[in-house]
Amino acid sequence: MRVAVAGTFGPLHDGHRALFRAALERGDEGVVVGLSSDEFARESRRPNPRPIPPYEERERRVESVLEELDERNRMVEIRRFTDGHGFADDDPSLDALVVSPETDDEVAAINRQRTDRGMEPLEPIVVPHEYAEDGEPISSTRIVNGEIDEHGNLRE
Repeated sequence: MRVAVAGTFGPLHDGHRALFRAALERGDEGVVVGLSSDEFARESRRPNPRPIPPYEERERRVESVLEELDERNRMVEIRRFTDGHGFADDDPSLDALVVSPETDDEVAAINRQRTDRGMEPLEPIVVPHEYAEDGEPISSTRIVNGEIDEHGNLRE
């Protein structure tokens, strides 16, 4: 199965690691990691912008984390994307899409576009949230705001 996972991934945290683990577990025919362009990352955060590391820094960090997590020596490709569905709606080589609970409804929209183009729908792989010490989901926004670290530990 060729599996995709996509996001801004900046700053990276344990929730992202859970998404990567799921993609690596299922992606026996390869894993494609979509990484948002700097422009799309900024645009998609309006009207509540937050600092986002530059693309090259996020890419290096994603590569490093994937290398740490990949116990199966999967073939991994990182692709830049510039819009809401990236390449998921028009790449016929993909079989599944790893998503978090808040983005799983996007798979239906992507699959409508895929079937309109004569492609097979993607299997959604929904990965549960990782939670911080306070019981709230870990998020990049919470990290940037100084509430938690990348592992969900509360900051004083």
